[in-house]
Amino acid sequence: MSRYVERSMADAGDQRSAVVILQMDTPGGLDTSMRDIIKAILASPLPVVTYVAPGGARAASAGTYILYASHFAAMAPATNLGAATPISIGGVPSAPPAVNPDDDKKQKGPDEAPAGTALEHKAINDAVAYIRALAQLRGRNAGWGEAAVRGAASLSADDALDQHVVEIVAKDVPDLLQQLQGRKVKAMDREIVLETRGLAVRSIVPDWRTRVLLMLTHPTIAYGLLLVGIYGLLLEGYNPGAVLPGVAGALALLLGLYGLQLLEVNYAGLALMALGVGLIGAEFFMPAFGSLGVGGLAAFVIGSIILFDNRASGLRVALPLIVGIAVAGGLVIAAIGWLAARARRRPKSCGVETMIGAPVEAVDDCLDRCVVRYGGELWNARTASPLRAGQQARIVKVVELTLWVEPQQD
Repeated sequence: MSRYVERSMADAGDQRSAVVILQMDTPGGLDTSMRDIIKAILASPLPVVTYVAPGGARAASAGTYILYASHFAAMAPATNLGAATPISIGGVPSAPPAVNPDDDKKQKGPDEAPAGTALEHKAINDAVAYIRALAQLRGRNAGWGEAAVRGAASLSADDALDQHVVEIVAKDVPDLLQQLQGRKVKAMDREIVLETRGLAVRSIVPDWRTRVLLMLTHPTIAYGLLLVGIYGLLLEGYNPGAVLPGVAGALALLLGLYGLQLLEVNYAGLALMALGVGLIGAEFFMPAFGSLGVGGLAAFVIGSIILFDNRASGLRVALPLIVGIAVAGGLVIAAIGWLAARARRRPKSCGVETMIGAPVEAVDDCLDRCVVRYGGELWNARTASPLRAGQQARIVKVVELTLWVEPQQD
């Protein structure tokens, strides 16, 4: 999501847009991604307006920081913001006591230190300093920002306007543009007077690649992929040669590590591509019934999508090339499967199954046990009917190295 926001703002700058509107509805997110978005906003040469919309939306947790960092903060009616207390991915820390916004500059004595671990104090104090710095930069209510971090305070749109947390409450984007008309803002050391009346609005929605990555990073899906990966590798370890559990487990494990942000996007994409190439190559040397090839093709395509950003500026790998390589690999795997299926339909050319019904010749007279000639070889044989020397018979079954035969009818 941070890359999507950065790309969109860069596109707006290239097209010399008058203003960038970041419409937001979020419960929060990773601190690292939030800071990347805020850095892009602070470095933007264009005015950035964060707009919490539509009605019923929220800018909770990380969304509050982004709202504070923007040049203009706007909300739609029936929206809210706040609850910006940082929490660990591994668990929720004990809540520190709420802070009164009117006492934001009051120093606490040693006996008034909030409860919690040193790690929690570090995270909360760092977040407080960050939101206060953003508030001072944009001239917003720093005291309420600290209360949102320390005590998870929240505000509705109208209350946020009254307490100087946001500047505008607008029912929709045209109303927002109307209220922005003529306002002055400083962006990258330039003072800009906004001329927004009658501007055409171009929406930049997340592309399919961004939506796929957002789906993979959903906590439930990422956790499920991690479990599938672990159990797949365990099953492959307990049943060597099963192949399919190992392939599916390796693919799911890499995707799960990416979804939980334990692997950066570049490393995850590169690892998936390497896994895909290795599995496709192994398909030529191991009888895996296509599971290696299909799994490798899936890993290669997903890794290419993750690794190469087709909307990024500069040199990039064209999507048609990725699709072409994937299609070519799929055709090769399909051809291998077709050849294997055709080979299975051919008549058997060796083995015991090819001997049933084959003709043999008795070497001497016999009643029960005798020696017969089959394909230039002498075999021990048993028969339920007497045979004369030179008489033709046919094989009924093969038991170990003994042929069961019966005389052929004239």
